[in-house]
Amino acid sequence: MSRKVIITCAITGAIHTPTMSPHLPITPQEIADSAVEAAEAGAAIIHLHARNPETGQPDQTPEAFEGFLPIIKQRSNAVVNLTSGGSPWLSVQERVRPAARFKPEVASMNLGTMNLGLFPMLDRYKEWKFDWEPKALESSRDLIFRNTFADIEYALATLGECGTRFEFECYDTSHLYTLRHFLDRGLVKPPLFIQTVFGLLGGIGAHPDDVYHMKRTADRLFGSDYTWSVLGAGKHQMSVAAIAAAMGGNVRVGLEDSLWAGPGKLAQTNAEQVRMVRKIIEGLGLSIATPDEAREMLQLKGGDKVEF
Repeated sequence: MSRKVIITCAITGAIHTPTMSPHLPITPQEIADSAVEAAEAGAAIIHLHARNPETGQPDQTPEAFEGFLPIIKQRSNAVVNLTSGGSPWLSVQERVRPAARFKPEVASMNLGTMNLGLFPMLDRYKEWKFDWEPKALESSRDLIFRNTFADIEYALATLGECGTRFEFECYDTSHLYTLRHFLDRGLVKPPLFIQTVFGLLGGIGAHPDDVYHMKRTADRLFGSDYTWSVLGAGKHQMSVAAIAAAMGGNVRVGLEDSLWAGPGKLAQTNAEQVRMVRKIIEGLGLSIATPDEAREMLQLKGGDKVEF
């Protein structure tokens, strides 16, 4: 079991916009189909956001998730991980509503307030499908993605009551120390599922030394009490995944994190990226974890105890 690698696939997210790729899942049916295809390709965990089906804008209302959660559950045994990050423009109360309503096995949890610069993507496109897209990207020049200690405490208390465990998203070294603070206070319990995030403007970079540094720090702070996974943004997706897999880590891919399947080549589906990273993992002589193996590794409550 210790040599099994968990693949998480993040289906659509809240950062990329419809102009950037025609393959980005937008409607409930597109999100459901893409999630099931990713699971069939080897993803044990499916990380989910919702969008307005007409405009593609992030939609963090529970109603937006109702259109695809039952379909995914009926068609797949994958672990469902709902975002509590939602969109950086929302309050924590708005962000946790879907996970509080549907009580998934896993919910994401951001571990620190940070700058989150998306505005460099403005220079890549001359025309936009929707007016909201360039406005949202431009506003990130002055965006603070708020995740204060009080916000984190609120999310932990709200979601922890229903047996949901967390994917702790750490965008920099300080976030690991914040997680250690909550562990010392007894507000989180091992085994911790830590997702270290690399390559987003405002967080730690994606150089191999950055990956090694985050892993060494987590080892020192948490010892054997955590399971490590990585997320490489954009062009760094597969290189960061390869480094982590070789070091005994788990990986996350998906169109939320990168739209690409190679230089200048848009990924056609989430499943395509899952198959790409699976080749890397199996090429290292490792095996991928099934959803039930991931449940055992992360001590999850089981798919029969969710409310969708």
